[in-house]
Amino acid sequence: MRRHLLLPALAATLALAGCHKPAAPKSTDAEQARTVRVARVEARGVQGSLTATGDLVPWQEAAVMPEVNGYRVLRVLVDVGDHVKQGQTLVQLDPSLIQAQVAQGQAVFAQAQAQAAQAADQAARVKDLDNQGVISEESIEQRRFQARAAQATANAQAAALKDLRTRYSKLAVTAPVAGLVLQKNVRPGDLSAVGATPWFSLARDGIVELQAQLSEGDLAKIRPGQGALVSLPDGSTINGVVRLVSPEVDTQTKLGYVRVRLPVRPDVRAGGFGRAIFTEASGAVPAVPDTAVSYDADGASVMVVEANNRLHRVLVQTGQRGGGWVQLTKGPPLGARVVRSAGGLLLDGDLIRPVEDADAAAAAPSPTLPASPRK
Repeated sequence: MRRHLLLPALAATLALAGCHKPAAPKSTDAEQARTVRVARVEARGVQGSLTATGDLVPWQEAAVMPEVNGYRVLRVLVDVGDHVKQGQTLVQLDPSLIQAQVAQGQAVFAQAQAQAAQAADQAARVKDLDNQGVISEESIEQRRFQARAAQATANAQAAALKDLRTRYSKLAVTAPVAGLVLQKNVRPGDLSAVGATPWFSLARDGIVELQAQLSEGDLAKIRPGQGALVSLPDGSTINGVVRLVSPEVDTQTKLGYVRVRLPVRPDVRAGGFGRAIFTEASGAVPAVPDTAVSYDADGASVMVVEANNRLHRVLVQTGQRGGGWVQLTKGPPLGARVVRSAGGLLLDGDLIRPVEDADAAAAAPSPTLPASPRK
């Protein structure tokens, strides 16, 4: 009985299967073409293509030392790491000795002035008595000579007093510029000595720069005002600007230097180490994504998408790299389409269905915003 029931069901299943026709195979090349992402050859500034290392140095370093000899240091008013203003007193020398000398000089000058005034008065009395026989010509000339000599003595004493006052003012050793104290080599009790080791070293305005070494060829690619990203040993990065490009290179090493101005920050310390990544100096250059370039025994190449969407392998020459892009010094023109990923299994002459980044973004579904809650 069960067997009679299964036979009609099996017959119905076979009948339905006979009515379902298999799908026709793809017959055209366009239908069989693979969808491939492509990119354009663009004019771009390749960032991070040129790097250099160097030392952090002060923009301008000022040395501070005494200008008078033989005076004992009374007080040291600043320390390493302090920011000072121009004209601020850094060291005060003991004024005891020179104060007595100034007082003595003032007294001697006053005496010389009095003597000069007396001699001038004596000379004035015989002003109109020449050749009149009232007094001898020798006495007249002697009075005039004494007046001139007394005035010269007074002038000399005035100059000596001015020198004492100038030295007295130099007992306050001041900062020639505003800046950051980098080094200190003075203690209370030291004797001042002109020409000895500087007492202080200042970084003018606290500005520190990176002095990076570059080869002769790379030096020609850098210009003042160009941006640079500077990495510090602690891993932090700072945006800097090229201030100076060396006008010469070392004859032995063939290296030159550039000075990169950095912002004033506590973690930018003179004497440290930095690494600069420079923006491409030559401006916009033909470039493609670095994934578009493949390398084999023939050299570097890209897959160019022709107008009929067929691929054509083109040998290229590459330049600098940075930011995920590579410069093409020789290759397809600007605007040409290339396969973005050169690692795909694509051959010269393959037909593809190209999708550019802009087309892919437009085809992507828009995100659905959550419905506003009802009030």
